[in-house]
Amino acid sequence: MTTLGSPPAPVPLPGEVAAALAAAGPRLGLFADRIQWFSEITSTNDVVTTLAEAGTAEGVVVAADAQNAGRGRFGRDWASPHGAGIYASVLLRPPAAALRLVTIAAGVALADGVRAATGLTLHLKWPNDLVADGGPAARKIAGILAEGGAAPDGHSWVVLGFGINVLTASLPREVGRRASSLEQELGRPVDRGLVFAECLAALAARYRQLQEGATARVVADWRVNAATTLGRPVEWNDGADRQGVAVDVDEHGSLIVRSDSGTVRIISGEVRWL
Repeated sequence: MTTLGSPPAPVPLPGEVAAALAAAGPRLGLFADRIQWFSEITSTNDVVTTLAEAGTAEGVVVAADAQNAGRGRFGRDWASPHGAGIYASVLLRPPAAALRLVTIAAGVALADGVRAATGLTLHLKWPNDLVADGGPAARKIAGILAEGGAAPDGHSWVVLGFGINVLTASLPREVGRRASSLEQELGRPVDRGLVFAECLAALAARYRQLQEGATARVVADWRVNAATTLGRPVEWNDGADRQGVAVDVDEHGSLIVRSDSGTVRIISGEVRWL
């Protein structure tokens, strides 16, 4: 098995990916010409973390046809069968004022990218899910995993990983009832390269907004994409099990919940949508 210190050698970009990236051109921003592609890897986040700790400049992208140790939040497995999805991570070194909004911006960017590539509108569910509909039976299409650290100079870095179920084959049988794929939702083949390129271009644009201080616009656009999930009941644990209704996100990306004991601001942790 591949270790963090010795990933396999990168391979040439798949044809459909290379063509889509070339067409996107300058819209890729800081990610242009910084993409490393692997046939199979443990976890794209792990490889980019190693690069971050070595001082690599932001904008590097690691993507793979398959992961054999892909994961989501709280160490949960992320199924990554060969060629069936998009498995990628990028390295960002955001300004301090934007650090907590990176996941929010990434969610908006993936929704932008999928819509541009396929016409499909995805809905955001705090903090890191993109779903095919916003109701209680919402089917997960994509997830985001942000992991961070600090450089010796004290500046923070973020490894932002994202997985998108593109083909129906990306769904293990045991998660088929609560997850879906772009192909399944659209009922037609999907160009994986185009989805990847448009998501990277959208991520570059949304990250640029954070860098330029346009955080209010990013949060406002997140609210628009989350309109069908806000207003739903949720439960969480802050030492005891609690329930309330998710009503908004604040300017820092925290979830605002209305409960019997008053308004609660959830900064991090697991929230279960009911």
